[in-house]
Amino acid sequence: MRRLSWLPGLLLWLCATAPAAAGISLPERNFSPAQAQRLNIVLITADDLGKSLGAYGDPMAQTPNLDALAAQGVLFERAWVSQASCSSSRASMLTGLYPHQHGQIGLAGQHEEFRLRPGLATLPGLLRSAGYFNGIIGKLHIDPPAAFPFDRRWNDQNGAIESRDVRRVARVAGDFVRQRGTKPFFLYVNYFDPHRPYDSDADQFLGLPAAPYTAADVTPLPFLGIDSPQIRSEVASYYNGISRLDTGVGLLLQELKRAGVLDRTVVVFVSDHGAPFSRAKTTAYEAGVAVPLIIHWPGTSRAGLRSEALVSTVDLMPTLLEAARIVPPRTEGRSLRPLLSGNTPAQWRGVLFAEYNAHAPEHFYPRRAVRTARYKLIHNLDSACRNPLSYIGNTRLSPTVRPAPGWNPTYRNLFQPPEFELYDLRNDPFETSNLAQKPTQAQRLGNMQAALMQWRQRTGDPLLNPGEIARLKSALGVGCVSRR
Repeated sequence: MRRLSWLPGLLLWLCATAPAAAGISLPERNFSPAQAQRLNIVLITADDLGKSLGAYGDPMAQTPNLDALAAQGVLFERAWVSQASCSSSRASMLTGLYPHQHGQIGLAGQHEEFRLRPGLATLPGLLRSAGYFNGIIGKLHIDPPAAFPFDRRWNDQNGAIESRDVRRVARVAGDFVRQRGTKPFFLYVNYFDPHRPYDSDADQFLGLPAAPYTAADVTPLPFLGIDSPQIRSEVASYYNGISRLDTGVGLLLQELKRAGVLDRTVVVFVSDHGAPFSRAKTTAYEAGVAVPLIIHWPGTSRAGLRSEALVSTVDLMPTLLEAARIVPPRTEGRSLRPLLSGNTPAQWRGVLFAEYNAHAPEHFYPRRAVRTARYKLIHNLDSACRNPLSYIGNTRLSPTVRPAPGWNPTYRNLFQPPEFELYDLRNDPFETSNLAQKPTQAQRLGNMQAALMQWRQRTGDPLLNPGEIARLKSALGVGCVSRR
């Protein structure tokens, strides 16, 4: 196996920070019997995982453990993240707010404009105040980290590639559970897979998966509409990371069972956004914002249920606070517990919202999106300019890599998006045919534009002020590349 150039420095960093990873001593508190009986919470995230699981119908995905978790719990067919970029999405999970509300509109550590607003309530903070023992494994990737109090931390800095060692993740989780004493616990487990980098070492990190895919074994993901040997190689690596992730989840659940806590633990599995390919991550297309979401709540979730309710990751905080018997602060989410029995409340939402602001500062290209059960509208707020992040990795056009027949307009919309994009997700799941200019869709377009505007006004979207887009561009040091 080729030597990993980054590994010695990473291991040195881990050794240097080992005392901190062992945790900070905190004063003991006395808790009531009711608090002692609160459910434990394990929130598991994958990094850059689309809906590429066997349970979601992907025949290439080798995911027996996650498929089993779905069979024992509830799988959500229509779950959206708030933004298809890591830090923004994770901040929404832990605050119940959209990025334009919580302030983490781009990657942590990239710019002072990309920071959580002070004074916000967070899931770890509320749980800790209520007597929970909090732990994190893998990356937090939100600024400032102090807003998220954990009693035990392992490798929660931005460079979380070491969490590919899924065996060690399971051992650390087992140690954490044993350290918590009699307190209820919250464990936030963040796997790096199937994030890039993709290379031969990543394909079989510490011998997992045992039989990795090669380019000859796979085909491009269907939302791409392009093909090349390099693309297939990256898709193979993506699936290999998914397989390793699945092994890790299985080992983690075994540790919880061995510790005797699984039957008193709510387990949530979700991805921070979709796959790290063009037309997915850092976009508002379904391959970017639609994610796997599986919840197992002992005594509450109905085994094998597949819910088609429209749900968002801003719902996770109020859901998990209900499991902890904590009255949530005002958030944009709502508890998913009523859905876990299969009875969707009559007043459940009929639309979902998401946004995109930036990944790195140079990728600032604001969008807002809304979907119903069938239709989807994307508003590109800066459509006079070209998209500065129109491809990821090798999933790009070139003289030898051209779109499949009929896909030229799709890639034109990726590079030079019109102001509005309207899609029929039932008949066009990969969003290749923009209906926004169709006269027959004028009324639907107007209704969805109105719904999107009402959401932006209600949630205080600062980009309703056109001057704010110009201010952010100036602060981030980015300009406008003309569409012509």
